[in-house]
Amino acid sequence: MFLNKGKLTFLLILVGIATSSLFAQYSDNTEAKVLLDYKELVLDGKKTYLPIYKVNRQYIITQNSEEEGVINKEIITSVYDENWNTKIFNTFLKKKFDKRPFLLHFKDSVFSSPVDHKMVVTSRYGWRRGRAHQGIDIDLQTGDNVKALLSGKVRYARRHSGHGKTVVIRHENGLETVYAHLSKYMVQENDLVEKGQVIGKGGVSGNARGSHLHLEVRYHGKSIHPEYLFDFSENTKVRSEQIAVTKKWMTPRSHRSTRKSKIVVQQTIEKIIEEPTTRSVYVVRKGDTLHGIARKHDIEVSEICKINEIRYNSVLNIGQEIVIY
Repeated sequence: MFLNKGKLTFLLILVGIATSSLFAQYSDNTEAKVLLDYKELVLDGKKTYLPIYKVNRQYIITQNSEEEGVINKEIITSVYDENWNTKIFNTFLKKKFDKRPFLLHFKDSVFSSPVDHKMVVTSRYGWRRGRAHQGIDIDLQTGDNVKALLSGKVRYARRHSGHGKTVVIRHENGLETVYAHLSKYMVQENDLVEKGQVIGKGGVSGNARGSHLHLEVRYHGKSIHPEYLFDFSENTKVRSEQIAVTKKWMTPRSHRSTRKSKIVVQQTIEKIIEEPTTRSVYVVRKGDTLHGIARKHDIEVSEICKINEIRYNSVLNIGQEIVIY
């Protein structure tokens, strides 16, 4: 009935091990609930935060339920799942996009220059030779590095009509950046890329007049004036952490590729709604014709007639005001 000294000692050792194990488990469970920090994410234009906890002395990002106000893994990756297609350039082509003012959020305050040398914009977003130029052209030489503006995932890396060899990268806030006229790909579709990573080599593929990088910024398939979002100077700054985008900055006809648009960044929907509509007015001079005015302002005669509600053969009077856009 009674335990001898040896058996009693052995039993006490077992009890001690079990107790220490329970305390260790309790300690681990307690430690797993220690909140260390938050990771900021900008997903499909919306900002959210994921809590970072310490678990078993390792840092992990937990995936809490939506009821707790934190997005789960499925929602995190949704920006890369929506209309994701590696064979179609514009996967939103058949989807209507409401051009009412909307907000874009950026977690980066600066972007990476797409070229290694000083950025020189040779042609801007806007109306050009009677057609919409939906991006900007940046000077480079064939073989120069082309780099990603921001981190993201490669959705498209193949030839596209007019653009030649093209890479499209989708970013966490839903934006897509387009890099065209390349001579060589340095990434593949579905690759994750970091800001500043080389994604291709410059060239003249596609419909290019001399070597240059054609850069576009798109949201749900619609182009946005790149210079409204990014400062293409030595500062390489994102214009603002929060940017309100309106139809004006998604309409090439509202801008001219031959001159720099006046950039006034709006940060709230309320302010951008109050933004006045800009118009360019030309006063007719002696000897002017519709064709001459159209050539001077890089616009089609039919467009001038439509805006001003005049006929193709209308007689112009000296001092008459013609709205260009």
